[in-house]
Amino acid sequence: MANIRSQIKRNRQNEARRRRNQAVRSELKTRAKAALAAAETGDAAATEAALRVAQQRLDTAVARGTLHRRTAARRKSRLTRRVRARLG
Repeated sequence: MANIRSQIKRNRQNEARRRRNQAVRSELKTRAKAALAAAETGDAAATEAALRVAQQRLDTAVARGTLHRRTAARRKSRLTRRVRARLG
């Protein structure tokens, strides 16, 4: 256990950031699954909406510093390819 005040504060900050980042990453997975599930139904409008939301969330994660911009670009590309393949 840290006994230096600055390190105690740093530990609190790190824990808050860890929880926030964990929540963001969890939502990204949820949105990606929703987009793939919408593609399975074959409804193009719902699929496009779900894909758009997933991509927006990835961009938001980049803006907040949770993800690197190239990681987000790669994930968006892969998700889009998977959705398009399932729509047929």
